[in-house]
Amino acid sequence: MDSNWHRNLLEHRSGIFAALTTAVISIGGVVEIAPMFSVPLDTTGISVYTPLEVAGRDIYVREGCYNCHSQMIRPMRAETVRYGEWSRANEYAYDRPFQLGSRRIGPDLMRVGGKYPDAWHYEHMRDPRSTSPGSIMPQYTWLLDDKVDVADIQASVNALRTLGHPYAADLDVGASMHEQALGITGRLAEAKITVEPDREIVALIAYLQHLGVDGKKLYATAGAQ
Repeated sequence: MDSNWHRNLLEHRSGIFAALTTAVISIGGVVEIAPMFSVPLDTTGISVYTPLEVAGRDIYVREGCYNCHSQMIRPMRAETVRYGEWSRANEYAYDRPFQLGSRRIGPDLMRVGGKYPDAWHYEHMRDPRSTSPGSIMPQYTWLLDDKVDVADIQASVNALRTLGHPYAADLDVGASMHEQALGITGRLAEAKITVEPDREIVALIAYLQHLGVDGKKLYATAGAQ
């Protein structure tokens, strides 16, 4: 066979080469993706975000936190020793869009929920160096003063309900947010930190304290399926 067959048949025929390349990549993509749609996602033990946590998540996205923090622990010892049990697909059932991230300028946050007290998160957002010496993270002091727009979060909850998130039709978003916020501000008060329950920092703390908590309970035993 002519040693230049590949060049003559494909490389000199850009249209055919492009079409065949696209076909091969498409087949590979279907083979990898199709199984994910053929198996129902088990959400047992995975809790939907509360309205206050939805507000915190919206703030997390708005501030671009995913640019420096990932939320995906890979099943490798170096990852699990540092960050905790590796991430499972069902843990992202109520994440729209996913916050997997693409790099780690800061640590992975998949299992940050419950790792630190609320006061730590407050001080970390106020001045990252006060809790993490040498951190290059910027200060987010406006979160301590800016208020959460309940109407905006109502719209977010409505949108998520439309996508299938199990929010009750009669859910009082404002009351739910206020009740959870009072718990956080109460714990902050115990640490001598005074903040109003409608501030964005409170919502962000609620979101961060939710991250990975369900997974910790479900996959606490090494080798859990």
